[in-house]
Amino acid sequence: MPTAARLTAAICLAVLAGVLSIMIMPLMPEHTQFGYFIPINMALGLLAGWTVMGPRASLGITAGINNGLTGVFVLILWGLATHSIREMLKKAMLRHYAGLGEGLIASISIGAEYFMVIATLPIAVTAIVGGALSGLITNLVNRRFP
Repeated sequence: MPTAARLTAAICLAVLAGVLSIMIMPLMPEHTQFGYFIPINMALGLLAGWTVMGPRASLGITAGINNGLTGVFVLILWGLATHSIREMLKKAMLRHYAGLGEGLIASISIGAEYFMVIATLPIAVTAIVGGALSGLITNLVNRRFP
């Protein structure tokens, strides 16, 4: 059921996903073609906010911060999975893998490589602070518009 908390959480995580995407782009190799990188991440932010953060909105400050951090964790996990599988499928179309198992293992290693690239202090601080603020804002909206 649509609520103000779900909408607020979705918008907050989509904006945070956009900011994080812009921060991640300079960290990638120069030859990287990003294509729909930012829109995909913002769509994942909308989805994570709507499905993960929105229904869990409550009235406490601690619960709000925890909810926001959970939402950001899910957003990063979904983003890594989406982009590593997307990259694996690009390579699979060029016949880089012998079979399905090799492709799945490669997607896990691609995801681990992406995680090592984005595991920097500015990204972590932005994700933590942005997630906490998103959770608090979602709780404030849930209190005002139950």
